[in-house]
Amino acid sequence: MSNDKTVEAFTQYAADYDQWFDSPEGRILFQIEVGAVRLLMKGLEHPFLEVGVGTGRFAYELGIDFGIDPSARALEIAKKRGIKVKNAKGEKLPFEDGCFGSVFLLFTLCFVDDPLMVLSEVRRVLKKGGSLIVGFINKDSAWGKLYAKKGKEGHPIYRHARFYSFNEVKKMIRNSSMEVEACSSTLFQSPSDRPYMEPALKGLIPGAGFVCIRSRKTDNPGGK
Repeated sequence: MSNDKTVEAFTQYAADYDQWFDSPEGRILFQIEVGAVRLLMKGLEHPFLEVGVGTGRFAYELGIDFGIDPSARALEIAKKRGIKVKNAKGEKLPFEDGCFGSVFLLFTLCFVDDPLMVLSEVRRVLKKGGSLIVGFINKDSAWGKLYAKKGKEGHPIYRHARFYSFNEVKKMIRNSSMEVEACSSTLFQSPSDRPYMEPALKGLIPGAGFVCIRSRKTDNPGGK
């Protein structure tokens, strides 16, 4: 899913990363992003899998059953939250074909070496008509530009990230034989402001820092 240096970074900073969610800023941003994911979850079929589950913050909050991640240290924390975990990479999911109703990729695509391979594996483990929700920092937003700048300056986590635009993610999903059905947007506030709660909106809204896309497994494995 990610190279050794990325895995090492998430392993080394797993506890710090997890504790950030308990900070005043982290709590607000987390709830904002959870709201955008929940906006697309109506009618999703279980069981749920999160690829790149990390320490399990989103999985626990969203009721996700299973999670995989290449960082054993992060998985130790996720397991304490009651998530059923496996140490694995997204390019080679340790599950049989068609065994999940829904898969989540939340802040994961920007850290993988081969997004299309990960999406192909996601499609493989989805049931017929199963759903995928991808949540990502929008490259074209002020937030995306800020995190990219932090990465160039040597941030221990963001230095390993590659951010994408909505159109780039949408194209990857379609090339993986999944049909985009809906999306949600949030995080319109400036990253220079003190974080405050804001709602998620349906559709793609220009300037949104965090975007979610819901797609469905199609019957055409060859793509479009």
